[in-house]
Amino acid sequence: MSTSLQVGKILNNNNRITSGEIMGSSREGGGRGAEEDEFLLQIPEASAKVPKDAFHLAYIFYFTLGAGFLLPWNAFITAVDYFTYLYPEVSVDRVFAVTYMLVCLLFLLFIIGWAHKSSAYLRINIGLALFVLSLLIVPLTDLLYVKGTRGLYSGYYITVAAVALSGVADALVQGGVIGSAGELPKRYMQATVAGTAASGVLVSVMRIITKAIYPQTANGLRSSANLYFSVSIVVMVICLVCYNMADRLPVIQYYRDLKMQAMNEESKEKGPLSGSAWRSTLWDIVGRVKWFGFGIFLIYVVTLSIFPGYITEDVQSLLLKDWYPILLIAGYNVFDLVGKSLTAIYLVDNANVAVAACIARLLFYPLFLGCLHGPTFFRTEIPVTVLTCLLGLTNGYLTSVLMILAPKVVPLQCAETAGIVIVLFLILGLAVGSVVAWFWVI
Repeated sequence: MSTSLQVGKILNNNNRITSGEIMGSSREGGGRGAEEDEFLLQIPEASAKVPKDAFHLAYIFYFTLGAGFLLPWNAFITAVDYFTYLYPEVSVDRVFAVTYMLVCLLFLLFIIGWAHKSSAYLRINIGLALFVLSLLIVPLTDLLYVKGTRGLYSGYYITVAAVALSGVADALVQGGVIGSAGELPKRYMQATVAGTAASGVLVSVMRIITKAIYPQTANGLRSSANLYFSVSIVVMVICLVCYNMADRLPVIQYYRDLKMQAMNEESKEKGPLSGSAWRSTLWDIVGRVKWFGFGIFLIYVVTLSIFPGYITEDVQSLLLKDWYPILLIAGYNVFDLVGKSLTAIYLVDNANVAVAACIARLLFYPLFLGCLHGPTFFRTEIPVTVLTCLLGLTNGYLTSVLMILAPKVVPLQCAETAGIVIVLFLILGLAVGSVVAWFWVI
């Protein structure tokens, strides 16, 4: 009996088997745990049939995709000093944040409603193409129209439109990539989430380099901004190639076949998902992942209401001067990457512990408030730097834990939708955090 038929037989007997149990059937490049061995007793040929992730290509591709879908946002927000120079009468960073997050949120709601009728492959490819287009708009506008001239606010509106288009692309790509990673073993979600942190580190490195080699003049800011967007365009093209290569890898096709088998078995038992049946399934998925989503939401409300606004506008250093916020942002991004990489070594499997830790992060509010209005020592570079790095470390680790665990609590055929729902909670947290930051509650 073939592996797919055996999986189908098991699903037919128990259609509540979750994607976590299915994904326990193999761990490429390593040994198997007790939970995996238990599942292999049910499908004895499964481990022999799982293709190897040769040269860890699938892992590398998902890491690259994770870096890719956040890089455009990082490019826009890192070039904010140039946009602030061009358009001094508007709060560019706040407008960018609210525009991007709200547009992304609205389109994610639409995608979730139609996820069962659309192809993740198509959504991701369209989204990556839209990313390239949105990133091209800014340097072309600068080259053909703005040309470094201050006060041309029609250029500002074009830039905001490019930010909005990038938000649409983010909804398509991030929802699709996280959703597809949710159908795979946990290591691929970890790779994707770690990639998102790597994009922040890459942009911070570029920011430090441009700060060091370009003068802080109009031409220097313009050159650095064009560099951010040029690198981002190249990376997005690489992501487009990587995704289409990953889609053809045997290990990815294997898990896609498992999903298709599960969907076919469900269709035979319940009929096609449409109308009220799909809404019922969707609400069941939301119910299963709601606490994971709450944790993700809280993480990003706390983080975005503090970072980067507090870092860039509220703290000063007589010693480091204008290097201070740049180094703080770099420190945050590095520790965010460390946190998202730690789950490859140790993963907290208890969702209750992870969600409790997310609630405990509310303590960052009084701590950062102390760095603004507390004793003199708390307002110095060391406490602020330590707190910023801890903000990044906890953000990274807890995000990775919850993103990895959430798709594994639903049936395999629902894992993609569960991943998209979790992204919705994430974007909602980013949007609310951005609005809270607007009022500078700390």
